[in-house]
Amino acid sequence: MKISSTATIAKEKISDYLLKWQPDNDKSKFLELAGYRSKDWQRLVDDIRTQILPADAEIVRKTPYGDLFRIRNELIGPNGVTLRVVTVWMQEYVSGETKFITLFPDKET
Repeated sequence: MKISSTATIAKEKISDYLLKWQPDNDKSKFLELAGYRSKDWQRLVDDIRTQILPADAEIVRKTPYGDLFRIRNELIGPNGVTLRVVTVWMQEYVSGETKFITLFPDKET
């Protein structure tokens, strides 16, 4: 299955979570390896749309709120470094909207 390139990716998920240092389960240092920084959060959004969303999504599980999907793919950062990542998405039952949930390193490859 493909997730639409117009799926919702909240600015706060990128700028205030993924690209901001967190004391637990920090992802900012991982993304920084490829040149992603909080001041350029839109670049990460654009790269997720163009590099990740064209790949096939697989259903992970059904929840009371919607279906969870994951996409495993490579993300090539602004500095040319390639990261293996997993992104998680939810297609909500009520709204039908597909939303970005998170991104993390793909440790299975």
